[in-house]
Amino acid sequence: MKTTLISNENNEAKLTLEFEAAEFDNAVNSVFKKERKNFSIPGFRKGKAPRQIIEAHYGEEIFFQDAIDELFKEEYPKALEELDLEVIDSPKVDFSEIGHHKPLTMTMEVPLYPVVEVKDYFGLDVDQTKVEVTDEEVDEQIESLRKRNARMVTTDRAAQMGDSVILDFAGFVGDDQFDGGTAKNQELKLGSHMFIPGFEEQLVGATADSKVDVDVTFPEDYSVEELAGQKAVFHCDIHEVKEEQLPELNDEFAQDVSEYDTLAELKEHTKQDMIDSRTKSAENEAKNNLVNAMMEKNPIDVPAVMIEDEIDNMAREFEQQLSYQGMNLDMYLQYVHSDMDNFRKTMRDGAEHRVKSRVLLRSIAGQENIDATEDEVNEELNNVAAQYQMTGEDMKKMLNNATLRLFGQDVVVQKTVDQMFEKANITMVEPKDETEEKAENEKTEDDAEKNSDAE
Repeated sequence: MKTTLISNENNEAKLTLEFEAAEFDNAVNSVFKKERKNFSIPGFRKGKAPRQIIEAHYGEEIFFQDAIDELFKEEYPKALEELDLEVIDSPKVDFSEIGHHKPLTMTMEVPLYPVVEVKDYFGLDVDQTKVEVTDEEVDEQIESLRKRNARMVTTDRAAQMGDSVILDFAGFVGDDQFDGGTAKNQELKLGSHMFIPGFEEQLVGATADSKVDVDVTFPEDYSVEELAGQKAVFHCDIHEVKEEQLPELNDEFAQDVSEYDTLAELKEHTKQDMIDSRTKSAENEAKNNLVNAMMEKNPIDVPAVMIEDEIDNMAREFEQQLSYQGMNLDMYLQYVHSDMDNFRKTMRDGAEHRVKSRVLLRSIAGQENIDATEDEVNEELNNVAAQYQMTGEDMKKMLNNATLRLFGQDVVVQKTVDQMFEKANITMVEPKDETEEKAENEKTEDDAEKNSDAE
């Protein structure tokens, strides 16, 4: 097979795949061997008729289309890799005259990943929020760590919010006990909101070996239809009340929960970790705003197929997140009373933004000759592999060349954003207080609603 690039301009390529007569005949014969079992010809047992007889009966072209499909499926990806073309949709294909003992030429026009001319991407103005961590915030973080290392110990006093109770319960609607409303030795933390509203509050004041009747009303949207909106009573036997016992804040605590020898060191490093984390978040927010500013200066249109493909990617990402909660996308859509069409509509704006920003950033990378080194790609592979408890080398073996190319493109895009950030005019600004942030969010929501109404 011979591959020839005829033209590559205006984000479209024209190429040919040329097959010798013998290659096409071999493909036809390969299809015949796979499909002969499906043909019944008078005078022959099913699947035993020679190829010439089948072609005489159904026409000599009977296996041509499948043979062409086989050649295309096997050789087209190789041609794209050989010519280093990144296509975004299926090609338009024309064929030469097709027949036995004749060469076959496929002439294709394919849309390519867009490359556009981008202007005014260096020296943009962008704000970055100053980072500040107070001693009070460090203390809150240490207290949270302290609570995560608390022990639950039995107490003789009455239960309070924050305590855990060990109980049996049985639920009734009227005189009928309902399914799923019974448990033995259930541990329940009061204030955790694990049970229906009003349940946990009625156990405050209960003591070990006491009995409590808890009166509740199931929510109207309760998942069990027969119980939705129903009044119920749970007869509860309290076996034990446990209170949270916090460890003392001292050097021993620091040694137990960290690699540090003293509480002072733990606080110091906790503060630095908080500063580093907030600095990274502030930089990322500034970079996002920088990319948005660049996009405003360079409005572009992108092919609809790229937006649809990105919606597919976002749907897969969302379903992956749902899987950690034991759900899939169909279950989620039923739960929120929606369907796939509406779900895709909610994803469209975000998908379009992603596609446009990526096209612009990759175009800038081309203009600035920004590329990814092998070491940088391997580092990205290692970072992703670590999330799946794999080595980068093992993940690399699982991926095809097209997927590996995506890792390189991700590195290029990030390097492009980093270079824009290095050359931006950055103004450090004070953090917004909660009132300002709330007002800004409300304005953004109002603007989005107005735009939606206008559409």
